[in-house]
Amino acid sequence: MCLLLLYLLSTAMASAAHLLPGFYSKTCPQAEFIVRDVMSKSMVREPRSAASVMRLQFHDCFVNGCDASLLLDDTPTMLGEKLSLSNINSLRSYEVIDEIKEALEKVCPEVVSCADIIIMASRDAVALSGGPNWKVKLGRKDSLTASQEDSNNIMPSPRANASALIDLFSKFNLSVEDLVALSGSHSIGKGRCFSIVFRLYNQSGTGRPDPAIEPKYREKLDKLCPLKGDGNVTGDLDATPQMFDNQYFKDLVSGRGFLNSDETLFTYGGTRSLVKKFSKDQSSFFKAFVEGMIKMGDLQSGRRGEIRRNCRVVNSRPAMDVFSES
Repeated sequence: MCLLLLYLLSTAMASAAHLLPGFYSKTCPQAEFIVRDVMSKSMVREPRSAASVMRLQFHDCFVNGCDASLLLDDTPTMLGEKLSLSNINSLRSYEVIDEIKEALEKVCPEVVSCADIIIMASRDAVALSGGPNWKVKLGRKDSLTASQEDSNNIMPSPRANASALIDLFSKFNLSVEDLVALSGSHSIGKGRCFSIVFRLYNQSGTGRPDPAIEPKYREKLDKLCPLKGDGNVTGDLDATPQMFDNQYFKDLVSGRGFLNSDETLFTYGGTRSLVKKFSKDQSSFFKAFVEGMIKMGDLQSGRRGEIRRNCRVVNSRPAMDVFSES
């Protein structure tokens, strides 16, 4: 795992230089409009798709860079990332990306990468939920393979503490402020009981609940997630799960963080001041979140890539634009 992370760190910024806003202004000028239009319609059908699509950027970019490896289905010779420990029964809304890709292929065939679709759709999910809007840098290629093992080794557990998260983020040149701000992605969406049952009944092997959980909130979670209950039942990640705002940080301050990896940001001294800052100043949170998303979007492996025609499979014939980064 250490060798893998060292490799990722050494290559993370290898191809970020060619990414730029307006990359498709000449080759597919409608691209960003099409992505936002489909994203908006998907949120009307299923409001939860906003959080689900936004999470795709995190789970894609951290594993060998932002290359849409996450979207590849398993093949007889490749175990992809969809069934990795952090993704199985957790990530959703792949079909939204499929719908966006289909719409783009009708207008600009073989031009817009699936990797860029994830970046654009993630931004739009935030903006359409009341959060900040920003210019995204584009020009990524889609990977030719995926690795379930890499995903298992890299993606953090919901049980992770702040210290472990800081170490992980630092390997990708992401700061403590980036970590706290990007954790604010949990301003929207839901989490599974499976991810918190240990907090409620056996925190750190004590046989007791996490003392950081506010008592009335713990009673609510006990009812939602009883011991030996259905682990796939979901609860809100903050008190305004469809609105991208700073309520998430207010909840952490009051001991109402859903995940251990959330609440630990307030109980850990090295991150507490940032949680307090963002809980009081939403504009500061939005600014730091945008900066973190852009930095995360710059993560690239430098490996060969292509423009997939179907985001779930590599192209069946060699594409003209398969290339090797220098």
